[in-house]
Amino acid sequence: MKRMLVQKQKESLKIAVVDQERLFEFYMEKSESAGQLVGSIYKAKVVNVLPGMQAAFVDIGLTKNAFLYIDELLHPHLEKQSKEKPQINQLLRAGQELTVQVIKEPLGGKGARVTTHFSLPGRFLVYMPIADYVGVSKKVSTDSERQRLRVIGEQIRLAEEGVIMRTAADGESSDSLANDVQFLRELWQQIEESAKTASAPSLLHREADLVHRLVRDLLTTEMDEVWIDDRTAYEQTESIMKQMAQSMLPRLRLFEKQGSASSLFHQYRIHEQLQDAFERRYRLKSGGDLVWDQTEALTVIDVNTGKFVGTSDLEDTVFRTNLEAAEQIARLLRIRDVGGIIIVDFIDMEKEEHREQVMQLLERHVRADRTKCQVVGWTRLGLLEMTRKKVREQSSYPGGK
Repeated sequence: MKRMLVQKQKESLKIAVVDQERLFEFYMEKSESAGQLVGSIYKAKVVNVLPGMQAAFVDIGLTKNAFLYIDELLHPHLEKQSKEKPQINQLLRAGQELTVQVIKEPLGGKGARVTTHFSLPGRFLVYMPIADYVGVSKKVSTDSERQRLRVIGEQIRLAEEGVIMRTAADGESSDSLANDVQFLRELWQQIEESAKTASAPSLLHREADLVHRLVRDLLTTEMDEVWIDDRTAYEQTESIMKQMAQSMLPRLRLFEKQGSASSLFHQYRIHEQLQDAFERRYRLKSGGDLVWDQTEALTVIDVNTGKFVGTSDLEDTVFRTNLEAAEQIARLLRIRDVGGIIIVDFIDMEKEEHREQVMQLLERHVRADRTKCQVVGWTRLGLLEMTRKKVREQSSYPGGK
């Protein structure tokens, strides 16, 4: 059974997603925080233009200026772009004001990264005011359903608009999808109106808080139950679900602690599982282990047989350890929210078919990841190379009870 567990504390809101009581996803937002920046839209002022880098720094009102690359200025549809890329100083000048959207949080000493390829996510689709195309999630169940959604997308969008049908759109009526796009269209019109009178730098639209994103992004038909341990958060979630996911309301539960009963997270061993997930050395059930090392440029994961000695030959022992490691790596990448380049040093396998099976298993498991993940393949040195989209600082063990 797949459950979402929501724990509200004075200083934070934590969400854990478990399947058969095993942790697969974890999110946390501090109460004093303004929420995530990714998705927020600002009226910005160009501070300086760098022709040599084909980029510009823009002031959006944060401590550090945001970075705008030329590709984020051009039309989002490749077919609408000119064959020769212009110089950025032909498009921007210092002091110019423009509207931008954050696509990557400030990381380390770097400012946020921004774009003019605007996108507003709804329950069933993502609305893009100037993209001029229709996309459908690869996770939608069948080819016929993908085609149905593509046709509806063409019907409900206006000229120049773009929409991407989300996994939650699977099986939804055309009226539901049309209502979603109309709501987002009106929201975009409000943002445009605000931009006309706002002075740069200023915030035009803030991305939704974690409870709202819980319903919008995490709540799918695969989720059997949603447990919340705080009545205020429960009522807030219930209200949002009535607007966005009415059919899912019967799956919402309020966890009320009775006397000395343990907390919601304690019952599902969430903190114990989190502590294990964030250890440098993660023990596999077979006796093998994964050793994680983080640098500024990449994450390196070393797979070892450890105490696992197998029952037949060495190749079989190595293969089985690598299969277990591939499954766990996909799960731990989501929990740790690792981003950027990832190098996995699997134990050497002699058989090419075993190497292929390990890579295919890893690919299958990362498809469940909400963050874009790509398994690139084996390097000449026998390392597996992959990438995971990096939008914020990598998580660390949050601690707490």
